[in-house]
Amino acid sequence: MVKNLRKLIEQVAKEKNLPVWTVERALKDAIAVAIKKDRKIRDYLDVELEDEGIKVFLVRKEGKEPLDISPEDLNRLAAYAAKEEFLKELEKAEEERGYLEFVELEGQIVFGVVRKIFENSDILVDLGKVTAILPKREQIPKESYKVGDRIKALLLEVRKQKGRYQLILSRTHPKFLLRLLELEVPEIKTGEIEVKAIAREPGERAKVLVSSKDTKIDPVGVVVGLRGSRIAPVSKELAGEKIEVIRWTEDIEELIKRSLSPAPVTKVRLIPEEKRAEVAVPKEKLSVAIGKHGSNVKLANKITGWYLDVMSEEDFEKLQSLRR
Repeated sequence: MVKNLRKLIEQVAKEKNLPVWTVERALKDAIAVAIKKDRKIRDYLDVELEDEGIKVFLVRKEGKEPLDISPEDLNRLAAYAAKEEFLKELEKAEEERGYLEFVELEGQIVFGVVRKIFENSDILVDLGKVTAILPKREQIPKESYKVGDRIKALLLEVRKQKGRYQLILSRTHPKFLLRLLELEVPEIKTGEIEVKAIAREPGERAKVLVSSKDTKIDPVGVVVGLRGSRIAPVSKELAGEKIEVIRWTEDIEELIKRSLSPAPVTKVRLIPEEKRAEVAVPKEKLSVAIGKHGSNVKLANKITGWYLDVMSEEDFEKLQSLRR
């Protein structure tokens, strides 16, 4: 019986282009399922295919113990399992293999087709061998999708729940913007240009902090491209997200000034122990510095790592005079 089962394993492994151990595990799981159904057993069963026959063990907290089952019953149930349960277990094994191939792609861009849109607006995406979920929270707010649409997203996470794998996608994560920039700007991929930080308000605006190993090279110009030729396709992919590229500097005061662009910053007072800075801008430019719904200053906070307290020049002077 075991000899026949081993032949079956080798044959299926060859036909399905699967590792022998994967097929063997699927068959042993199928036998375990058949025995549990027949004997109404709830405990976990460990099935071993040994030369002298099939061995089954009950697995409990205190250890493993042989299951009292006759060779005749074992052969009957194994034959049944090979016909009825094996295909189900094999499908699970093939599915698992498909998901495991995507583990190495975590943090990279994947391409798929929208297969279903759920009531909660989560999207089921067909990636070919497997499916993935693009949750509502990971979708760019202004975008809408329909079944059949092609979609590009970051493979955010490969997780396993209740024995099944699930792929989670994102179009809002900062790393998605980074990967898109890598596609358009080879110098980022090669390391000539380094992306120091990215902050996004998905679909609205983003700030990207860049530096160059070669001081003669303008990293902003390289990333933006001639007449915006490199940054434009990235912005288009992100539903028109306005992407501002900023040159990094070790001078934190200067970095803060650059981060609040397009507003002109006239004065900065650093409070290092709080990692906070008080920033003065012309009164008429205060709304520009803060941005719509505070977006400009929020993004500046994220890419600098400092909390920026932005105020008019008049309020800045008043605050400093109180300290004198």
